[in-house]
Amino acid sequence: MIEFKKHSGIYTLSTKQVLNVSLEEAWDFFSSPENLQRITPSHMGFKITSDVNHKAYAGQIITYKVGILPGVKQNWVTEITQVKDQEFFIDEQRFGPYKMWHHEHWFYSLPDGKTLMEDKISYKIPFGFLGTIAQNIFIKKQLKEIFEYRFNTLEAMFNEK
Repeated sequence: MIEFKKHSGIYTLSTKQVLNVSLEEAWDFFSSPENLQRITPSHMGFKITSDVNHKAYAGQIITYKVGILPGVKQNWVTEITQVKDQEFFIDEQRFGPYKMWHHEHWFYSLPDGKTLMEDKISYKIPFGFLGTIAQNIFIKKQLKEIFEYRFNTLEAMFNEK
């Protein structure tokens, strides 16, 4: 499920997915920054350019190169601002394509041993009215495609065993 909302000039994308793994297994996978490349569409040319030899921790800076448009790669710098072990972590863009990017990753243990994962991304597009046009023409579509790819990849990895 992917849902978009707009409020006060900020867009929010929300997703939910149940994974057929324990909370510990889900946390182990998602708190390892190097796994982000595995769940990002290959056509985006996503590449982590910093050292990420640790699990996510508050204050961690991660740098990437990512294709935001065909043939156009951009540097992107995020900081892991908060982590609560096996509950949530938050990353925020410090430099990159968005005026603001705040991504919350939430994890809940379900009674049947599965894990509910929720993502909430709040973002603001630069360039005022032109940014609004870009959101309506391609940014929303691109984010939807990224998170659909992620959903399908995670289904194959964790739910089709």
